[in-house]
Amino acid sequence: MRQNSTDQRILGYLGRALSLELSAVQTYSTQARLVATWGLDGPAERLREEAHEELQHVERIIARMLALGAAPNGSQLRPALVGGDLLSLLQADYVFELELVGLYRDAARHGERIASRDDRVFFGALLAEEQAHARELIEWIAALEQPVEPPTRRRALR
Repeated sequence: MRQNSTDQRILGYLGRALSLELSAVQTYSTQARLVATWGLDGPAERLREEAHEELQHVERIIARMLALGAAPNGSQLRPALVGGDLLSLLQADYVFELELVGLYRDAARHGERIASRDDRVFFGALLAEEQAHARELIEWIAALEQPVEPPTRRRALR
C-alpha cells in the first residue's frame, strides 16, 4: 500500500505519533472519569475536552497516513496515566505532552531536511498545538499549586 516516494522516516514519525495520540486519548478519557468520581466536575470536563482534541489529532494523522498510501497502525498504546490527585495527574500529563512536542519538532525538522513542505507544515501544526497544550498544563498546574489565602479579617467580617 505504501508509495515508493514516501520517506520511510516520515512514516515512522506518523506511526509513533498515532500511537502516542491514541495513548493520550486513552489517558485523558480515563483521567476525566477518575476525577469525576472524585467529584471534580470542572476538571473532568476539561480533561474530556483534552481527549477530544487529541482524538482530532488521531484523525488528522490517519488521514495523512492514508494520503501517503500507508495503513494506519497505532500498535504501541501506553497504559493510561493515573494518580491519587489532580496535581499528580497533570504533572504526568505535562511530561507526556513534552514527549509529543519533541516528536513533532523532530518530525517537522526532518520534513524540512528532506524538503517536504507538506510534512514540515503538517508536523509543524501539530507541534504548535501540543506546545499550546503544554503551556495550558503549566498554567493549570501553577493555579493548583497556588496557596489558598484565608480571607483577611476585615473581608471576613463584611
